[in-house]
Amino acid sequence: VASVWESVRPDLVVHLAGQSSAARSFEAPAETFEANVLGTFRMLQAMHAVAPRARMLVVGTSEVYGSIEPGTRANEDAPQKPVSPYALSKSIAERLALEFATQHSLDVVCARPFGHTGPGQTPRFVIPSFAQQIAAIEAGKAEPVLRVGNLEVTRDLTDVRDIVEGYCALLERGHRGGVYNLGRGEGVVLSQVAASLAAMAKVEVRVEVDPARLRPADVPYLVGDPSRVRRDTGWHATRPLAQTLSDVLQEWRGAARGQV
Repeated sequence: VASVWESVRPDLVVHLAGQSSAARSFEAPAETFEANVLGTFRMLQAMHAVAPRARMLVVGTSEVYGSIEPGTRANEDAPQKPVSPYALSKSIAERLALEFATQHSLDVVCARPFGHTGPGQTPRFVIPSFAQQIAAIEAGKAEPVLRVGNLEVTRDLTDVRDIVEGYCALLERGHRGGVYNLGRGEGVVLSQVAASLAAMAKVEVRVEVDPARLRPADVPYLVGDPSRVRRDTGWHATRPLAQTLSDVLQEWRGAARGQV
């Protein structure tokens, strides 16, 4: 890490590296903490030593909030109640970033993105997993069953392309030492997402719960309040969720035909 900082001496850094799957974190908690906590610590050390005038965006997660009261939206001052090793590791990494910023006068901005998806996401995550299964069913490579985990959860889902634009807005206009939610600010039940994708399928698809896809712990309801980022930077999500789902499904249809 230090040698890369020495060779690049950056002005702007987006720190996205890490173990990003909550499900994986239950299987490999030590790996998750090594990547997310110690990885962030090493980045901050290198920044302090090599490029103390740089600006770093440290990307965390909305999962630090845990579940919130249904019908409400979490703002950045809401208490943190992480329920997975992943969420806990990200909470600690963010705290490290803010401590370094205070103690060493580093220019750090922290993002807490809510759920996001789009073309390019690995099928380890829920929406591309659904899309991959549907594309395989359409291609005659799988039986007409969409296997799912817990669908009775509500999430704040945004297109990844909107989220990336939010990262750029924070790099340019976010307040030094600030923490910002990034999300749509609206909740959708995962069962509705699965139903929307199934409705886009070219063949009839049956939805079945697969016990292997259930997490040891889950967050029933998580929706964010993005007012702060809109106030400070002007950013807000613009792409409709239906378009995002369609784009992801089209990607996996291409893969099923051997075009990706």
